[in-house]
Amino acid sequence: MKNEIDIQIKVPNQTRYLSLIGRIGEDLALQLQGFKGDREDLANQLNVVLTEAMVNAIRHANAGDPDKEVDIRITIGDNELLLQVFDQGQGFDLNSIQDPGFEGEELLETGGRGIYIIRTLMDSVVYRRIPGGNVLEMRKRL
Repeated sequence: MKNEIDIQIKVPNQTRYLSLIGRIGEDLALQLQGFKGDREDLANQLNVVLTEAMVNAIRHANAGDPDKEVDIRITIGDNELLLQVFDQGQGFDLNSIQDPGFEGEELLETGGRGIYIIRTLMDSVVYRRIPGGNVLEMRKRL
């Protein structure tokens, strides 16, 4: 890819870094050259997706362990954006996560919507085991 951007960020396993990472995603979207879509919309989507993925990595995969880290890699090519969030946890089966219900008492549930939101906003979502942990890969066509 001739105009590829590759950013790698390592943060402590703490939620106080969520807004920082979300803003980095926003700023990147606003600066994309050649992107013909709505930059503001893409910026908001990247903020939400990165924030949700990090929350899951920090709270669930890394179980809030302060000795662990979350790695984020953002790769932007000519036609695709790839977001990767690496955790050091046990992992889970992404396909076993059901979409949340939106009727009755299910509307009052406060959790369980992160993966649904990520799947809705991105074109492809894969979670897989790698040496030393797992990676959540989220792709968006540009």
